[in-house]
Amino acid sequence: MQISRYLAKISGPLLDRIDLQIEVPALTPDEITTTAASEPSSAIRDRVDAARRMQRERFRRSGAQCNGEMTSRQLRRWCELDAPSRRLLEQALARLNLSARAYDRILKVARTIADLAGCERIDSAHVAEAVHYRALDRGYFRSAS
Repeated sequence: MQISRYLAKISGPLLDRIDLQIEVPALTPDEITTTAASEPSSAIRDRVDAARRMQRERFRRSGAQCNGEMTSRQLRRWCELDAPSRRLLEQALARLNLSARAYDRILKVARTIADLAGCERIDSAHVAEAVHYRALDRGYFRSAS
């Protein structure tokens, strides 16, 4: 209830400016004590470094350093979607009543997800994951009370 009241005070334009909106639930005792192997931090660091190199190369002749700094023109050039990905994003925009700013931010996040996967093109899975990170837009936290 307190979370819902707090989030109701946050304006839509402010929420539009938050790229990643996710809930991190508490771990269960089993999750805390598990001995299952996870991805080592060094592998994650290597993937992030590779993605950053891709972005530096992509923007080497522009003022941008990373995907989050893309202009509208760069967004159209580097975030071109195939038909299934475009349909998925259009459906998300309609269902979630998202703004143009949210649309641009989803594309930038999808571009970053594709970079982390080492992909030149954004596909539907990248778009779906980026949309998933818009938890506040989906009303997820508001309905959690």
